[in-house]
Amino acid sequence: MMSKLQQRLMRELQQNRAIQIVHTDEWSIPIRTVDVTYKPVQRSTMDVLMTMLLVSMQEIDFSTPQEFSELLLVDVLFIEDLITIMKRAGLIDQQESVYQLTVKGQQQLAQGVFEEELDEEVATLFFSPCHHAFLKVDEGRTEDYDELPELYRYLDKEAEQQFEDSQLIEALQQDEEATASSQKVIAQIVQAEAKQINDSPCLEFVLYDKEQDILYARIWNVLLHQWDHVLEQQLTAKEQLQWRERYK
Repeated sequence: MMSKLQQRLMRELQQNRAIQIVHTDEWSIPIRTVDVTYKPVQRSTMDVLMTMLLVSMQEIDFSTPQEFSELLLVDVLFIEDLITIMKRAGLIDQQESVYQLTVKGQQQLAQGVFEEELDEEVATLFFSPCHHAFLKVDEGRTEDYDELPELYRYLDKEAEQQFEDSQLIEALQQDEEATASSQKVIAQIVQAEAKQINDSPCLEFVLYDKEQDILYARIWNVLLHQWDHVLEQQLTAKEQLQWRERYK
């Protein structure tokens, strides 16, 4: 499979007749699997009725949904449902039977947003010490290999693999889509457990552009199914002078 992939990529790279492949190689990069349990919230623009209820609670003492219903001319069932939601979300409570905003309720009213807690979720992240970053990997396209080439010759063995919550949240948030009025937000990391390290192959091509008289690298990351510009820049920066001596 790797040979067929390599041949396909070589044909692609040489479509420009000014480009010559002067060297090819294969190597692997280590990928650390990290299982993360986290708490998300759904953040949305606060609707008009919720805003009206919260503003009313700030200004007037109310004890029953019926009182809100009569003031706002809204069916009492809608009021009851909304009060239940706001209580569950920690926006309001009752003190001496009077509805009051909590600190959280005051903050969200001021911001015009409503955050609803969702059930805990679990996700798998993939950390590459060669990139010093989490990679966005399509798990459905990962493959097992019987034989893998040697590790990348510039592997940073000291790369940090203790992850801050902020790093995990940033990586998880990349997969969440947002609309104009709503977004799923990672609120808290419950647990992060580093699992096994699996090596993943990369295909290296050193190219010479005759027209521009330059040597540079193209690296195909098999795990990502795309050209890897981070590794290309690393390799070109470290070896371009050597290529000049060796291939010119």
